[in-house]
Amino acid sequence: MRIEQLRKNYDIEVRWAAFPLHPETPVEGLTLEELFAGQLKDIKKIMTRLKQVAGELGLPMGERKKTYNSRLAQELAKWAESKGRGDEFHEAVFRGYFVEGKNIGKVNEIVDLAKSIGLSDKEARSVLELRTFKEAVDSDWSRSRALGITGVPTFLVNHRTAVGFQPYEDLEQFLINFGAKKRNH
Repeated sequence: MRIEQLRKNYDIEVRWAAFPLHPETPVEGLTLEELFAGQLKDIKKIMTRLKQVAGELGLPMGERKKTYNSRLAQELAKWAESKGRGDEFHEAVFRGYFVEGKNIGKVNEIVDLAKSIGLSDKEARSVLELRTFKEAVDSDWSRSRALGITGVPTFLVNHRTAVGFQPYEDLEQFLINFGAKKRNH
């Protein structure tokens, strides 16, 4: 994963932050046509381009037809991070959502993703039932609004942002331009 490579090569701290991407989406999800009704003309063309860019960046991408509410997945990600397994969980959710088309708005789906990386399914379910990390996600959402962030992924370094999927070389240059120090190996 590119994030790991950046951590290895630069003296940086990577912090995942939750973002309210279509928080109004119901648990059962929406087709992309429903989500973008009246906003986008040719969703098929846009998805083809997205898949092409993902391929160029070495990111797996399936034939996504729907979007799902990511709120509970974000809360469970905060829990996974507290267990030192955040990167693995984010990767599992990415693969589940973008490659396999899983509904990450459903408790059973995201509990299974947590279990797939070795986390306790019982504890994951309890975290979701009790909404243990609700405030942490609320805080991230407020911070993203305050920073003017409007899309994902957004990379933030010294109050500068880069938005969208970026080739490794572009992210590396972004880090260098705004003060990241290369590690001595």
